[in-house]
Amino acid sequence: MNIQRFQRYSQPELSRAFDRLATLREETDSLFNTPFSPFFRTSGSFSTWSPAVDVYEDKDQFTVIAEVPGMKKEALNLTLQNGVLTISGEREREEKKPDQGFRSERFVGRFQRSITLPASIDPSGVKATYQDGLLKVMLPKSEEAKPKQIEVSVS
Repeated sequence: MNIQRFQRYSQPELSRAFDRLATLREETDSLFNTPFSPFFRTSGSFSTWSPAVDVYEDKDQFTVIAEVPGMKKEALNLTLQNGVLTISGEREREEKKPDQGFRSERFVGRFQRSITLPASIDPSGVKATYQDGLLKVMLPKSEEAKPKQIEVSVS
């Protein structure tokens, strides 16, 4: 049995390690910003970023909540087709100012997120709101998709 001593790292060493990880991430991200990136994005295999999504269901509707902080509502697109809700958009990179900051960790660029809904939707009743970085989409179920109470009679 070999016993190895625990090596303590100083604060500057840890800081350098995290800086190296951030640089590696930036280099990996830039790999997908090559002339081939449209090919990868259309295949659906790679995207720059994807918002976190929660989906809730009750007897009358589905509610989809997506985290899209920093987006303008005009930059968001919603489509509903064949029971699939697709949320897409693009977050622009803010103008870099040489005398401010040296690191950028927020995701920018195009995104697309599709959610397949397990019941048919009444498209005329779909509503969406956007507040405090949260996109909330309410999708009412069609009448035939709602559960029906069946009364049992005694004969």
